[in-house]
Amino acid sequence: MVRSLPVALRALVYMTGFLFFFGWLALRVRSLDRFLQITLPAGLEIFGIALMVGGGVLGLACVGTFIVRGKGTPAPFDAPREFVAVGPYRYVRNPMYVGGLFLLAGLGFYERSISILLMALLLLLVVHLLVVFYEEPTLRKSFGASYEKYCESTRRWLPRFSSQHE
Repeated sequence: MVRSLPVALRALVYMTGFLFFFGWLALRVRSLDRFLQITLPAGLEIFGIALMVGGGVLGLACVGTFIVRGKGTPAPFDAPREFVAVGPYRYVRNPMYVGGLFLLAGLGFYERSISILLMALLLLLVVHLLVVFYEEPTLRKSFGASYEKYCESTRRWLPRFSSQHE
């Protein structure tokens, strides 16, 4: 556990930076709501809070899994050293992105901001392209057959709750 402490501290710094950056960006984008002139109905705040809590818990579970099992962080420049197919990764290949998008969409619902929700959709497209054209080919090169088998049994975005990865 002592060996994991420096990795955990780095992960904490990176995750804090990601959260502050995307939170700041989302609140800046919210100013576009007045130009779009679309008002989301009242009463979405509770749903938004639930999405943010769920996304946050999922994100923290992913970071913890990366630290303990992968011996790395979520940052691409400090990625896990070992292949991770446990924890949330048993059910979906990209749970950290799912958690982050839940956080962002939850903020959009909480703020009743169509602009933040549109930003989340745009980010989903960007992340999907990043995953398909960069991350997956890189992981195939790094982890070979074990990653290929994982891809065959685990969906990219939608969870499968009967995974073969124990």
